[in-house]
Amino acid sequence: MPKFVFLWTDIALWLMALGAAAYAWRVRRSPNLRATWVRVARDTPAMCSAVILSAFVAVGLLDSVHYRPLLPPAPGAAADAGPVYAPAVQSALDGLLAGSVLTRPEKTYSVPLAVRQFTKETLLVDGKPVRDFPRLRGAGVHLDDPDRDHLGDVLKRLGGGLAGGLAVALAAAGLLSVCLARRARTAADTEGGHAGVPWVAMLLTFTLLCLAVGALAGLSSGYHALGTDRIGNDVLWQALKSIRTALVIGSLTTIAMLPPAIVFGIAAGYFKGKVDDAIQYLYTTITSIPGVLLVAACALMMQVYIDNHADLFDTSAARADLRLFLLCMILGFTGWAGLCRLLRAETLKLRELEYVQAARAFGVSHWRIMTRHLLPNVAHLVLITMVLEFSGLVLYEAVLSYLGIGVDPSMNSFGSMIDGARLEMSRDPMVWWNLMTAFIFMLALVLAANLFADAVRDAFDPRTRRYKPGRIARYGLFGRGAKPALAADARQSRPGDAP
Repeated sequence: MPKFVFLWTDIALWLMALGAAAYAWRVRRSPNLRATWVRVARDTPAMCSAVILSAFVAVGLLDSVHYRPLLPPAPGAAADAGPVYAPAVQSALDGLLAGSVLTRPEKTYSVPLAVRQFTKETLLVDGKPVRDFPRLRGAGVHLDDPDRDHLGDVLKRLGGGLAGGLAVALAAAGLLSVCLARRARTAADTEGGHAGVPWVAMLLTFTLLCLAVGALAGLSSGYHALGTDRIGNDVLWQALKSIRTALVIGSLTTIAMLPPAIVFGIAAGYFKGKVDDAIQYLYTTITSIPGVLLVAACALMMQVYIDNHADLFDTSAARADLRLFLLCMILGFTGWAGLCRLLRAETLKLRELEYVQAARAFGVSHWRIMTRHLLPNVAHLVLITMVLEFSGLVLYEAVLSYLGIGVDPSMNSFGSMIDGARLEMSRDPMVWWNLMTAFIFMLALVLAANLFADAVRDAFDPRTRRYKPGRIARYGLFGRGAKPALAADARQSRPGDAP
């Protein structure tokens, strides 16, 4: 039985996954939230992006289950000796990829799908030194004659991978058809929001995703599908390991910046006066400092603390993980000013509405007014900012790692891949596959997050909502189960209701 290791970012990422599940349960029980999320579910680009984001999240969660493998007993060890665990920490993703070509490092660069090294070396052939490209140690070792059998073997593995991906897609299509047929027999589905969900587009996206994954899996069974880097590590393996870092940076940083932004923003707009002036001075001072310099100063102080307390970390993974966790906290506590401004402006408007004035007249405490009446009515701004900030923070991590103040050098990230590839582009011949892989993976993640964020913004922003008169008369402004709403109610949110 391996020894499970609970890293800071692992706990945070799984807690956020549980929080997302709890929020989904609340959405299902709330007619208002359910009607709003139905608008997101009917947006074709958003739902296709959700399929891609789900794949990234699945890889990130697999890479967030860490453990130390149990080592076999040493020869001559006592029978009552305790278990001995490996010093290196692995993840569930590493366990799934163990034994594949992805985990077999080479000596240095190799071109995607190559069987020989990218650079020449001096080899001894019949006792004579010859300059040639040596065979790779992990890729193409099953070929007797690589010059003759290479192309045919690549096509065979590619075809097998595509066939496997297509089989998974067909199985998913059959399961989806059965589920939709069962839902169609119920009265709830005939009046619910499932009819407008773009199932065909989602299934097509899932099919393309399965084909891409199947092709990479088939090629990676015998070759480095995307090549290797300067020290011989597989580039595809690095990209898969970098997904978790991007998810942690994007999500945990956003969560870290919410408490100061919400507290200061609502307090500044509600109390006004000296409280508003003090909070304005605070975030004006923070935004006056160049962001990169502020983050760099905090990151350097954090690194000095970690270096001076090396005895607190039993493994290098724990050290690198703490640096990643503290980097997220630094980015969150230095990046809350933008959301604070939005919440302050919205609170200044909401505090003048009748229901807030009535609550103050009845002697309701300030804390209850801010939490019961103001916070739910600015929740749409918080949610919109969360989904919009995610993609920006993923790109920001790449910039910080490129400057050398990002994640630990031993931790894989898209920024470190780009940083390692900056000198490779000037080589002759050029090493292009490392930068291309990081670019494609970042493009897929950021583009999917942006498309999904646009749909969430359109659905939750009251200024962009458009309701059909027939639907309002039938279901009410706030979705199924609500009473029919008047036209005046459509222009103003009810007190205490979430958007």
